Amino acid sequence: MNQAFPQVSAPERMFTQLLSSTRRGARLARLLSVTELRFWDAPQDLTERAEFVVGELASNAVLHGRVPGRSFRLTLVFDPAAGRLRIEVTDARGDRYPRIPAMDAELDALHCGGRGLSLVAALVDHWDTAPYPPSGKTVRAVLSTSTPNG
Repeated sequence: MNQAFPQVSAPERMFTQLLSSTRRGARLARLLSVTELRFWDAPQDLTERAEFVVGELASNAVLHGRVPGRSFRLTLVFDPAAGRLRIEVTDARGDRYPRIPAMDAELDALHCGGRGLSLVAALVDHWDTAPYPPSGKTVRAVLSTSTPNG
């Protein structure tokens, strides 16, 4: 009896962690992401881009989305068969949504901020925001690799 069996692809992998809305929490989000992606054998290119994206989104959650006494949430969903990673950072400030400065807006050469989301947009396939009731928001970014790992 020669019967072909359907190939089963690797299941999606998911990681979620609540972190303190502090610089230490943002740094820990970045480090945990890299550790988890390496454990999942994610491609190196995807891991390196995700490290920057998580670092920027977590820093923004701490700097712009912080509410005293409230944490932020990091979620990673990796689909190895598709070579796709979704990063979600949820904070407590639903009244402040991120935006990329207009390209024609002059940025002071000595100004330290304002460029992070432009870099995120260049590294990801897609990013957006969604309300997170009752009072927060989630910033989502999707990254993919040209060589699926699975």
